[in-house]
Amino acid sequence: MEVSSNTPAVVTGGASGLGEATARALAAKGAKVAIFDMNEEKGEAVAKDIGGVFCKVNVTSDEEVDAGFAKARAAHGQERILVNCAGIGNAIKTAKRDKQSGEISHFPLSAFDFVIQVNLVGTFRCIAKSAAGMMTLDPLSEDGDRGAIVNTASVAGEDGQIGQAAYSASKGGVIGMTLPIARDLMNEGIRVNTILPGIFETPLMNAAPPQVKEALAASVPFPKRLGNPEEYAKLAMCMIETGYFNGEDVRLDGAIRMAPR
Repeated sequence: MEVSSNTPAVVTGGASGLGEATARALAAKGAKVAIFDMNEEKGEAVAKDIGGVFCKVNVTSDEEVDAGFAKARAAHGQERILVNCAGIGNAIKTAKRDKQSGEISHFPLSAFDFVIQVNLVGTFRCIAKSAAGMMTLDPLSEDGDRGAIVNTASVAGEDGQIGQAAYSASKGGVIGMTLPIARDLMNEGIRVNTILPGIFETPLMNAAPPQVKEALAASVPFPKRLGNPEEYAKLAMCMIETGYFNGEDVRLDGAIRMAPR
């Protein structure tokens, strides 16, 4: 599907990082982009800069997601593109022993559930609601192409590190549902793909001390640096615009395979 002037698109987590880069890449091709995010100040600023619209959305809320899609569609029409970048993470061991006191504790189940609700259920919620809307559209080509969905998993979905049980489970779930959803939607002309980013330059990563970032960059086989959000956006655009790209989970990681810690 060619992205051209006035193509409606929605990017969740579009106020910063990978989502912002993708929103900007879509807008540069003429797409009308709606940004779903919790950060109202940054989201409004990015939306204004790219000629889009901001929708304050918590992807764990049916009501907020419905309201976000309603606002986006009122402004731009039914989206043909959905890119899911909204996500969170934490680092908590499944069970651990305090080195000093010997006290044993386990991963708080509420914290585990929260990561699953945002990263996995939130992603699926947006996919399902967007796909239902895309199904109302006329096909764009003789292939019957109606729309394209790109999700964000993580290399942690395949080789998660110590403390990443919740994060890895959530991202592994996104990987696992990509092909079944692509198959669910195959007769409707809606393609679904997922990107597994490695270690990227994001606002969260930029908060880390320089020596930590340097060590992480050195751990990447090649190129020995952190990924640029624009590189994620390029792959997302390739998935959107290449009609035969469907049902795939693609690592974007400089060939890194994460060590236990």
